[in-house]
Amino acid sequence: MFDSLSDKLDRAFKVLKGQGQVTEINVAETIKEIRRALLDADVSYKVAKSFTDEVKEKALGENVINAVSPNQLMVKITHDALADLMGGGAADINIKGSPAVILISGLQGSGKTTFSGKLANHLKTKKGKSPLLVAGDVYRPAAIDQLHVLGEQVGVEVWSDKENKNPVDIAKKAVAHAKSKGHNVVIVDTAGRLAVDEQMMTEIAEVKKAINPQETLFVVDSMTGQDAVNTAKAFNDRLDFDGVVLTKLDGDTRGGAALSIRTVVDKPIKFIGTGEKMEALDVFHPERMADRILGMGDVVSLVERAQEQYDEEEARKLQKKIAKNQFDFNDFLSQIAQIKKMGNVKDLMGMIPGVGKAMKGVDIDDDAFKGIEAIIHSMTPYERENPKVLNGSRRKRIAAGSGTSIQEVNKLLKQFEQTSKMMRMMGDKKKMAQMMKNMPKR
Repeated sequence: MFDSLSDKLDRAFKVLKGQGQVTEINVAETIKEIRRALLDADVSYKVAKSFTDEVKEKALGENVINAVSPNQLMVKITHDALADLMGGGAADINIKGSPAVILISGLQGSGKTTFSGKLANHLKTKKGKSPLLVAGDVYRPAAIDQLHVLGEQVGVEVWSDKENKNPVDIAKKAVAHAKSKGHNVVIVDTAGRLAVDEQMMTEIAEVKKAINPQETLFVVDSMTGQDAVNTAKAFNDRLDFDGVVLTKLDGDTRGGAALSIRTVVDKPIKFIGTGEKMEALDVFHPERMADRILGMGDVVSLVERAQEQYDEEEARKLQKKIAKNQFDFNDFLSQIAQIKKMGNVKDLMGMIPGVGKAMKGVDIDDDAFKGIEAIIHSMTPYERENPKVLNGSRRKRIAAGSGTSIQEVNKLLKQFEQTSKMMRMMGDKKKMAQMMKNMPKR
């Protein structure tokens, strides 16, 4: 996410490394590099210039304290300016109403239908809502079918009528159906076009007028860069939408849309899509995104994701097993499953401060656990529960069964043993205290 932009900003700040103070000359040089980085990321010239002018003004107006290097100061100023550029703070979605109606708009291929499914899942699992998905695309039967598939995946009812070619009528009937069935949120997926045209704009404006939604969201493919911003402006002029959704942020995106869109349309970015999975939807936090762009990680989001997967009852059972030295490969598997639910592995690594930079250029497959899972699944139930019985011949059989080598099996067993030891130690307060005591003093 924003790898190229992060690299270029990092290079820009290196101009100030080793400098004892902020001067007009070294600031001007850094600012030039920052502006270049933004333009390369497909940020509009107007936005990039206004942004760098603001950073320059703040940098030259600051009194550099001895504890802070000019480099650190510039990073801090740029971070705050980036967060402001993207909206300052997170913007909530309005789901007040009985039912609350959310209208989804955007061009064809922007990810509207997928986002509608993700939003339904988000509102159901995290807000305790009972959403209804509405297939309002009367031109693409495939979009209707796709929405039904997504609805089934997340356990949400989908309202559709393939015979009806009137999107206004479909939307009105869907809202009436939601009221009768007790749904408290209605998400209306609308038709998209390959480009902005008058027919499309008139049609979606009529739908909006008919159902009077609490929230109108504009979905945009972040990989289209500056074009996305221009499209957003055209839609906003006609629809006056409430917020923006950036999709496909997990792709090779340059970041121009995320950084420019707020300034151009003066509407907040509310959600970001970071993958194909239904769980791959995050509320947009400008300050956290600024952290990630500048390689500072995003610990808060990482902790939030971990908490979402935390099962208190399971944790209690696991603690008891660890205390009795009964931690086995079944527990190991369930821990892997929890990590996988948190999202893309590379994305998670990028949230740890310093790790994102260290992992640049390293391709981490989303199926990073596949080999480990294959080895564990090749064990018998008895072997999983009793890892100590895994002698040479059993290891050989497991390697053959999982399509791996004996070396890989041995490596996993070693990792498992180390993990078990660490867990036992963390559970034993006396041992933990002793270990802390024995740590070398700096």
